[in-house]
Amino acid sequence: MTDPMDSDFYRIRRLPPYVFAEVNAMKAAARARGEDIIDLGMGNPDGAPPRHVVDKLCEVASKPNAHGYSASKGIPGLRKAQAAYYQRRFGVSVDPETEVIVTLGSKEGLANLAEAITAPGDVVLAPNPSYPIHTFGFIIAGAAIRSIPAAPGEDFFRRLEMAMRYTVPRPKVLVVGYPSNPTAYVADLPFYERLVAFARDNDLIVISDLAYAEIYFGDEPTPSILEVDGAKDVAVEFTSMSKTYSMAGWRIGFAVGNARLIAALARVKSYLDYGAFTPVQAAAVAALNGPQDIVEQNRALYRKRRDVLVESFGRAGWQIPVPQASMFAWAPIPERFRSLGSMAFAKTLLTEAHVAVAPGVGFGEEGEGFVRIALVENEQRLRQAARGVKKLLSA
Repeated sequence: MTDPMDSDFYRIRRLPPYVFAEVNAMKAAARARGEDIIDLGMGNPDGAPPRHVVDKLCEVASKPNAHGYSASKGIPGLRKAQAAYYQRRFGVSVDPETEVIVTLGSKEGLANLAEAITAPGDVVLAPNPSYPIHTFGFIIAGAAIRSIPAAPGEDFFRRLEMAMRYTVPRPKVLVVGYPSNPTAYVADLPFYERLVAFARDNDLIVISDLAYAEIYFGDEPTPSILEVDGAKDVAVEFTSMSKTYSMAGWRIGFAVGNARLIAALARVKSYLDYGAFTPVQAAAVAALNGPQDIVEQNRALYRKRRDVLVESFGRAGWQIPVPQASMFAWAPIPERFRSLGSMAFAKTLLTEAHVAVAPGVGFGEEGEGFVRIALVENEQRLRQAARGVKKLLSA
């Protein structure tokens, strides 16, 4: 008689081992040995939210009636605050009742929307390389993934056209995310206009991940796909409080856009959760509706760190393309180490330079040959990392 626990479960079989876990285990072991590791691996903001946001959390949490179940789709005040953000930032009007939902970070929202709209065997188009939930949210839901380029250029649309023409069954969902994690690619409004037109012509649902909306370094603010006329007919967009307000651990994000997709996500979520803790949602309202100084401060912080990283690593002998947005640099492996591959190079960097980065292959096979460097340490630590890199490259 065979033990049913001897074989892997169906959905687990569809998930490869989490690539980053191996580097994280090495990092933990090095720290346990007393080594000083500069951790540029995870996009985990090192700052804190504004004082008035934390004060609001404490104020509401001190009320005796604040500790019951909350609302799965988000408290009305928070949905209204997100609608107000879209109006002032993008000039987009959305109905807080039917076109906005609060999620437990954008990652949860993406995964549960995938569950809501995917049938086993559906084909989903997703960029490669990209943030893992863009593909694995749908893989867990039973879909097959067809890769398209991460860069928003002519090749993107050429490959998109081919995917629609030659894939059976015909793809029904396209995922995009700009500014991109991990590549830091950015898209402009004409790109979204062309994408919305394509989606309408091909009955394609578009899911846009705009988690890095406010971390841009040029003069032009990052656009939203919803700025395009008719975008709400085909698209839903995810945003997050994590990076903009340094609230990553609070797990507050949003989906905004197509009412049918929002309703589908709300239906699934109603079975799975009761929403974030109400005081956290009230504090998120204070963040969105209150003074926005931290948004510019964080933008300036990441811009300065980007400049220090590119300059100091460049002097150390590692030329890194200058990211135009996001809190990441997408760095080609130095020529001498390219044959190692991104995983072995990340391990070498950790062991020899005491610098942790994310191997590019963890974001898809097209990420091979690169590592992702997160701007989550201060300038002094970035320069210290550059000294470790210089030692490695000149050894």
